[in-house]
Amino acid sequence: MDTGNWSQVTEFIILGFPHLQGVQTYLFILLFLIYLTTVWGNLLIFLVIRLDSQLHTPMYHFVSTLSFLELGYTAATIPKMLANLLSEKKTISFSGCLLQIYFFHSLGATECYLLTAMAYDRYLAICRPLHYPTLMTPALCAKIAVSCWLAGLAGPVAEISLVSRLPFCGPNRIQHIFCDFPPVLSLACTDTSINILVDFVINSCKILATFLLILSSYVLIIGAVLRTPSAAGRRKAFSTCASHLTVVVTFYASILFMYVRLKKTYSLDHDRALAVVYSVLVPFLNPFIYSLRNKDIKEAVRRQLKKTGVLG
Repeated sequence: MDTGNWSQVTEFIILGFPHLQGVQTYLFILLFLIYLTTVWGNLLIFLVIRLDSQLHTPMYHFVSTLSFLELGYTAATIPKMLANLLSEKKTISFSGCLLQIYFFHSLGATECYLLTAMAYDRYLAICRPLHYPTLMTPALCAKIAVSCWLAGLAGPVAEISLVSRLPFCGPNRIQHIFCDFPPVLSLACTDTSINILVDFVINSCKILATFLLILSSYVLIIGAVLRTPSAAGRRKAFSTCASHLTVVVTFYASILFMYVRLKKTYSLDHDRALAVVYSVLVPFLNPFIYSLRNKDIKEAVRRQLKKTGVLG
């Protein structure tokens, strides 16, 4: 190719939902309400767990970390999506696009690692209850959480570095609801086979490895629960895992179909629908999953509201 004739792209146009142009205002209102609920719900869980000493246990330490993580995870994409719904010029700079991809994938990877750590915590609590207090210490919890963050933040560096070196000479219209590796790679005016392969290998190792570790933990947990003699004991054990397992199934079901695949062509409507699930709906549902199904958190919320005088 004659690289001298290329006109380097400096910004992208994010098309979002082109088939829903007539209802952009309604989509904005709906997405804004979902985002507001997501922020307040996750912030409430984070603050309640941090402020209530009765919830200072390993399990709730990880839940609060997950809630804090969701605040950043949604902030990486939804505010820009909201702005584009009201704007005629739905653009994002090249550097801004790369930053959005980096934070979205790094925080997504952190969530994978954190969900794995939560599964390990439940495994120790149910399968090794006598050793649990000495094994899952506050110091170990802190180290695990920090390791999840560091590993997640380092995860997409290689992919971002490779994408930043690609030439983009037009078109610059991203067929997605936010910047992501697959739709951006499809716009590069050179062969992206290496990028696709690297993206596939990194995502496969990260997503499949954590998913298999979680699955292994639950196989051992289910085996231990089924050996519990009392029905009440089995119900209690399963109830401590139900919220986490619900989040795992919802989150991994969407990202496995989205990122663990090796091809250059993508079903655009299929990808947009999956993106809505793992970038909008999962963070939105997490506060409800962990609060409405959790007696301890609901009681902690009541205690904090009484302390502040909201409840008499």
